[in-house]
Amino acid sequence: MIRIGNGYDVHRLVTGRKLILGGVEIPHHLGLDGHSDADALCHALCDALLGASGGGDLGHHFPDTDPQWKGISSLILLEKVGEVCREKGYQIVNTDSILVAQKPKIAPFIGDMTQNISRVLKVDPSQTNIKATTTEKLGFAGREEGIAAYAVALLESN
Repeated sequence: MIRIGNGYDVHRLVTGRKLILGGVEIPHHLGLDGHSDADALCHALCDALLGASGGGDLGHHFPDTDPQWKGISSLILLEKVGEVCREKGYQIVNTDSILVAQKPKIAPFIGDMTQNISRVLKVDPSQTNIKATTTEKLGFAGREEGIAAYAVALLESN
């Protein structure tokens, strides 16, 4: 059986926080606000994988009301979601994601993000695709108020 899931996440850009995407700290004067490290890319991937496996959503597994997830690396959450998929009898065929940000430039960091995500999901880097785009200064991302991430995941039963 083959299953597909999609995920979406968005976080507000604020001062006083690090900007973490795909487990990579990106130099920028603003960071993403959230309960964990607010890594929108990892969060979108988590929801895509959970959706494909019929495993609910990120908030169900890691509620922001639970202090154990405060400030946690979202790579750890993504690793746990990969385990959920395997426990349900699925293997990851591939993931594809898009980061939407006006600034900073994301492209120079995509290789490191791909390596991080592939490592925690226990897949070959060729199974993890990440793209970045701007909104041509339109909307909240264009005004540099936040960063969004979209993801899809394809799973296959073992």
